[in-house]
Amino acid sequence: MIVVFGSINVDVLVPVPRLPVPGETVLGGDYRVASGGKGANQALAARRAGAEVFMIGAVGDDAFAAVGLDLLRRDGVDLSLVATVDRPTGCATITVDPGGENQIAVASGANLLASAAQVPDHLLGPKTVLVLQREVSGAENAALVGRARARGARIVLSLAPAGPIDPARLEDIDVVIANDGEAATLGEPQSIARRLRQALVVTRGAAGATAFLTDGRELTVPALPVEPVDTTGAGDTFAGVFAAGLDAGLTLELALRRASAAAALACLALGAQEAMPSRAAIDEAVARLGR
Repeated sequence: MIVVFGSINVDVLVPVPRLPVPGETVLGGDYRVASGGKGANQALAARRAGAEVFMIGAVGDDAFAAVGLDLLRRDGVDLSLVATVDRPTGCATITVDPGGENQIAVASGANLLASAAQVPDHLLGPKTVLVLQREVSGAENAALVGRARARGARIVLSLAPAGPIDPARLEDIDVVIANDGEAATLGEPQSIARRLRQALVVTRGAAGATAFLTDGRELTVPALPVEPVDTTGAGDTFAGVFAAGLDAGLTLELALRRASAAAALACLALGAQEAMPSRAAIDEAVARLGR
């Protein structure tokens, strides 16, 4: 079972001929409104990879709430513990260039009122993989990490957006997932990995991903070669599918390979959640992934 505690957003996506520089206005094509948020994205990715998933977070009492929860509900993610609060549903504006690169600004809104107290103790046992990100309160994340560790759950933290981790909590976290830029904010990867329970996983786009293990070893997996349409949500797909692999009892290497293949597939269409692959598509892509 996977428990995701994190953000639920609505994404407003704008295709542009190039990403704007500070102070510049760039005219783009027709915008699209879609479900998003790092927490919700990772929950959906894990669910499509075959896991049983609980999504726990907060939305506003507004029209965007239904949009933000739509695909999660349709795909069978348990939403019974999502709270409705007195702030607007989170919203992200995303510009995407022809090469699939993006710029993102997030209005956190209701996500800042998501509370660790929403997660009941019975969901934090040894059979649970707890998945966290950094679009909700850091204090609430830390409180949940402490409770989950005391009850034997495995903990996966996606370091997105980048920022410091409470040093006292590193030893409680099984796996931290970060891209190159996010990982650089932590310091030397081998040193960070030694303080974690299992590994620091650094994703590198077309160069694949490397896991720095707590015992000093390194494990690298390749990326599936694709022509990206939109990289939005690729990192969240990686995290969700990786967590699903751990939940299914896969080895670290196989969980990484499935996550890497799924992240590439998520770049083949516009938007985050709509592009996330099914379990069958991941199975087929892993068979084509090189060594």
